[in-house]
Formats: sequence, structure tokens, C-alpha cells
Amino acid sequence: MKQVFEKCVADTRAEDARRAGVYPYFHRLESRQDAVVVMEGKRRIMLGSNNYLGLTTCPEVVEAAVKAVEKYGTGCSGSRFLNGTLDLHLELERELADFVGKEDAITFGTGFQTNLGVISALVGRHDYLVCDVDNHASIYSAARMCLGKMLRFKHNDMAGLEARLASVPSGSGALVVVDGVFSVDGDIANLPDICALAKKYGAAVMVDDAHGLGVVGKGGRGTASHFGLDADVDLVMGTFSKSLASLGGFAAGKREVIDFLRHSSYPFVFSASVPPASAAAALAAVRYLKQHPELVAKLRSISEYTRTAFASRGLPVLEPAMRRFTPIIPIQAGGTYETCAAARKMFDEGVFVNPFIPPATPEGAALIRTSVTAAHTTEIIDEAADVIAKALVC
Repeated sequence: MKQVFEKCVADTRAEDARRAGVYPYFHRLESRQDAVVVMEGKRRIMLGSNNYLGLTTCPEVVEAAVKAVEKYGTGCSGSRFLNGTLDLHLELERELADFVGKEDAITFGTGFQTNLGVISALVGRHDYLVCDVDNHASIYSAARMCLGKMLRFKHNDMAGLEARLASVPSGSGALVVVDGVFSVDGDIANLPDICALAKKYGAAVMVDDAHGLGVVGKGGRGTASHFGLDADVDLVMGTFSKSLASLGGFAAGKREVIDFLRHSSYPFVFSASVPPASAAAALAAVRYLKQHPELVAKLRSISEYTRTAFASRGLPVLEPAMRRFTPIIPIQAGGTYETCAAARKMFDEGVFVNPFIPPATPEGAALIRTSVTAAHTTEIIDEAADVIAKALVC
């Protein structure tokens, strides 16, 4: 075995879990992504998807994707910078910018790539990236890729954030980046205080709203809208793979910033553009959401119902005040093995959930992450809650 591959042989965690029958990943999906799916030949209630508005099966969204393939073909065969810009991309960027109240927007192939592309281009050698410790992995990957220095503060700890901002040398730029809605536990960033501190110290603010778009804010316009801080957040990042039922990502902000990214972001300049079907589906989803803002209220209603259903069955749901606005409902589960074993029991009984284990959580504090969509019904939720309670409480 060559030395560079020795780590692959030494890491036996996945194989150990397979042997124990509790390996929780890569289950085979055999139907559309919906409230109820067929997975590995059996009906399962899907409580592990980020399809928050249920638009992956929306006829208008599906039709838009089909028509785009018929018109443009299956791919763009190049980067946006060269031959890969469709009129469809420009239309999508205009409508995304308008939706989140910004001057312009830029699209990337994935949400992960969006954070890489934006942060690595903006945070230069003498700049500082200031991060909540619970930020998404893509933000940490961007920190490794950029030339600036990363400073971290404890989750939603405003004293910690101020200390970090105060430590930035005079004359250096600072970009504060936070998840709007945090992906593991559904908590919401304290944007009012974050924006106030950024203003005090002359820093810019970027919000990763991958899990906030379509979920919170006026008509699903995200976390800044939720707090009435649209003008105070400099950059809004979002994905298509969650509420917008597609694949890709975008960042929106001032026109000169977005134009700079179009010419300076390596992941944008050197990657193929968003395929026609994905761009068309995302555009159709944005338009559908604008026409049906009641979807956001429906999502909140079923989220609140789910929390109540779980609590009534004695499930230890994490419930700080701000989480009640989101469809991410984490259940405390304890040890790593016990959590994976419980998730396996749920899967066998017809409910798919996501176990979150170290290093995604602290040791001994693993979670069962459930997420609901506007497509779920109270009957489906009650059925799922019974299965989860049997696996965790009994």
C-alpha cells in the first residue's frame, strides 16, 4: 500500500458500522423526492430532506425543466465566462436579485461552490473572515481556500463577535459570514446584533441563507427579511437544492461586487455553468413562490404541528425560542452508536431521518435531525412520530 493511501485502510469507521448493521448513509432512493418516497423497495416517510416547500414535484417546476432541455439541450459545455451563458441564466439572476432585494446576483453550480467562490474572491491577503463556529462546512472550506485570516466566535455569542471584530487591525477589511438558519439544529442567527456590530467596526455582512430562503422572511425571502434587515446585509447567499427544488447556488449584492465576482472568482470563471434544466427549474420555483407565498405559512404550520407531536410523545426536541420558525427539528439522541441504531430502527419501520454524529456534533450529543416540508400532512407526521418515539423512548 502506497503511503498516501494508508489513511484509507486505517479508517475503519464506515466498515465497522456496516458490520454492526447501523450504517446510516447512501440509502437508495427509487422515486421522486416527496413527503413519502420509495427507498430500497419500501414506502418510507421522508423526514430527512431539505425540499422545504415540496416543489420538486410541482408540475410548473417539472415542466419548466423539461422544456429547457428540449430548447437548450442537456448542458452548456463551458463556463459562464466563455460560451456557457444562456439568456436563461441572466433571467434567473435578475429575478433572484429582485426577490431578495439586491441590485444583482451571480449563479454557481452548487451552493457549496457559491461559498467557495464568493469568500475566496473577496477575502484577500490582508482581510479577515469572521465566522460563527457553527457555520456550514462550505464556509470553512472557503476559509482554507482564501488568503485572509479566519477568526471564529462561539455560536450567536455577540460578545465574542465584538472581540473578534475589535481585534481586526486598522486598515484591514473584515467579512462577517453566518448561516441565516443553521443547518444542523435549525437555529437562527442573531442578525440584528450582528449587523449592528458590523456597522460599528466597518465590517461587511454575508448571510448563508441556504436553509432560510423559502423558509423565513416575507414570502420566504430569507433571514434578513425576517428581521427587516435587507439593507444591512451586504451579501445574501442561497441554494437551489432546497426550497427551490433544483441544483445550484447564488449570491446577491451590490452590482459592483457581483461584477467583481464574475471576473475574479475562480470557482465561477473555471467551472461549467448551471445546466439548463436546473436553471429553468430554479427560476420556475422562484416564480411559483412569489405567486404562492402561502406555502411559507403552510410550512411553518406543519413545522409547529410536528414539534407538538414530538413533544407529546416524550421526545427530547431542542427548542430554543428562535428554532420555532424553522422546519429543522432536531431530537437529542446521545451516543453515536445508539443514535445510528435508532435511525436504523426508524428506517426499517418506514421513516427516514438523518443521524448527526461527531464531528458534526460534540461527543455524546448526537442528534436525530428531522426536517419537514410543506407537502407533509398531519396524518403523515403522526405516523412518523409514533415510529420515532418507539425507536427512541421505548
